[in-house]
Amino acid sequence: MRILCGALLTPLALLAAVPSIDGVISLKSARGTAISPDGKYVVYAVTETDWDQDAFLSHLWIAETAVNGRTWQLTRGKKGAGAPAWSPDGKWLAFTSDREGGKNQLFALRPDGGEAVQLTKSETGVQGFAWSPDGARIAFTAADKRGEERKKHLGEFEVVRRDYAHSHLWILDVAAALQSPVPGTRKTNGQEYSLGGFRWSPDGTRIAFSATKNPDLIKGDTSDLYVLTLAGDTVKKIVDQPGPDTGPVWSPDSKWLAFRSAMGNPKFFHANSRIAVVAADGGPVRSISNAFDEQPSIEDWRADGVYFTGLQKTWEHIFRADPATGKITRVSTPPGGGDFSLAKDGRIAALTITTAELLTEVYVTDVAKWAPRKLTDMTAQVKDWTLPVSEVISWTSRDGAVIEGVLTRPAAFDPAKKYPLLCVIHGGPTGIDAPRKVSGTRYYPTDIWAARGAVSLRVNYRGSAGYGERFRQLNVRNLGVGDAWDVESGVDHLIAKGYIDEKKVGVMGWSQGGYISAFLTANSAKFAAVSVGAGISNWATYYFNTDITPFTIQYLGDDPIDDPAIYQKTSPMTYIQNARTPTLIQHGELDRRVPIANAYELRQGLEDRAVPVEMIVYKGYGHGITKPKSMRAVMRHNLEWFNHHIFGDPAPDFVRPVLPKE
Repeated sequence: MRILCGALLTPLALLAAVPSIDGVISLKSARGTAISPDGKYVVYAVTETDWDQDAFLSHLWIAETAVNGRTWQLTRGKKGAGAPAWSPDGKWLAFTSDREGGKNQLFALRPDGGEAVQLTKSETGVQGFAWSPDGARIAFTAADKRGEERKKHLGEFEVVRRDYAHSHLWILDVAAALQSPVPGTRKTNGQEYSLGGFRWSPDGTRIAFSATKNPDLIKGDTSDLYVLTLAGDTVKKIVDQPGPDTGPVWSPDSKWLAFRSAMGNPKFFHANSRIAVVAADGGPVRSISNAFDEQPSIEDWRADGVYFTGLQKTWEHIFRADPATGKITRVSTPPGGGDFSLAKDGRIAALTITTAELLTEVYVTDVAKWAPRKLTDMTAQVKDWTLPVSEVISWTSRDGAVIEGVLTRPAAFDPAKKYPLLCVIHGGPTGIDAPRKVSGTRYYPTDIWAARGAVSLRVNYRGSAGYGERFRQLNVRNLGVGDAWDVESGVDHLIAKGYIDEKKVGVMGWSQGGYISAFLTANSAKFAAVSVGAGISNWATYYFNTDITPFTIQYLGDDPIDDPAIYQKTSPMTYIQNARTPTLIQHGELDRRVPIANAYELRQGLEDRAVPVEMIVYKGYGHGITKPKSMRAVMRHNLEWFNHHIFGDPAPDFVRPVLPKE
């Protein structure tokens, strides 16, 4: 065990045949695409691990779309860059960075070379931004400055559910900003709403935006649509209905808006949203995506229709909706892709694709003759790794529901042998797992376990995205209970195949996956070890403390005072007297989504019943663990926990771990 731990902590061990913790964390990843107006270039971000700064750092790269075209790095330094956007003439590339003063500001550079020029001097930092159609202006959102005088006199405090910094819209003149950074000119004001996404009209005279009553997450259902007319700076609300209406995009003739809408349904967390259209001056709202049984994400509106992305089981695809007829056409072919962007003429697109054979790569394709051509080679990083093989499997759960999951087997898998099984449960619940080249996450080192001879199963339990609205709603008022059926039936399905050692089965997950793991540790005897990451242990505790209370109401139907029975039925703590399984609990100290009281409650309940339990609190983190060194700790704690309980290694000492020599 000591030798194994030392090997796993070797910095940047990318060339070893067996993946290491540091190797997985240090993998560079590509994301996002911004294709140039003429379709000749694609800009994308590459995220790297900076161990010295203990940070993940993103920089911009550019690829020529010509066959055998070059790729090169555009931005460098100790501060990252993101959100690239081309000027309409393709001569400038704008992006955000916190390289000056620690707040996100707008910068612009010539893609063919030269230093970046700072454009904004926003007091609170730039949020979203967009070029005007003529390229002369840039609109951006920024939050209001909070009262410094109050802080000086009374120190720092927050008035709960009342103390907000609303976001508003600003515009800058590009020519002036290229000479010297500017604060911009404010275009919206007040405390009546807080801006979200926005778009310029193609004629450049108006800006459509969505806005909530305030920036609190619990007010997401108040998001409505507005149009700002720049001549006179007048704002008109054009969509006012229950449930969130977000992300407006303009029709090419500037007469209509398409947007994502709950269509008045207050139960939007698990129900399908729609693509809706409305006249730019207001009027009736009409859905054009009733034929699409999933959650659409609008990308753009072109002459041939509204382009959007959406899931079909474990794959994301690009679709087009006809705004007149509502006909839905799938544009992409398997395996689909994401991060979709269109060139000015709509004929060429850039996207990213991730498969079981390749890491996330950037592609370019002709839209009409869909044939993605790869521009990057991120997969070269793992060419010397011995990696497991993944595939999608399905089985029938206890109530007859068909469940899918991703089965990952060691490279030298032999069905005549018996293997340990490690189940990994995604969050959400509307998350999704798909086959990937590197199957492990930065929390759970499944590729390392595969090298040691373990099978893993990632369960797309009821409630997961990609399988339609009815499937997503199978765990409404049945959280934990039905989810546990899906995991346990998946384990039984694999045991029946004959190659799983039923005494060596573990389960783990983060967020909703952590909740399901906690439910299983209190209810199931199938597992030799459990790891609960940022999981809910008591829905009443969660409801009264979380920053997103509407989620609970929409899934459970009421609050814990008026319907205590549903909270008892779905809470792991209700069944804690049945717990027998050794459990590792991992939680961020400052988690507001799943407050840490849930972790302490579960830990105490297990300890009081003499169930082996360890709880580790990651200092300074919220719901996610976001820095490399702490991710290394999370992965190592899970590795050692399951290595002991599944593989029989010595018990880990989390207080005094074996560390590499400096």
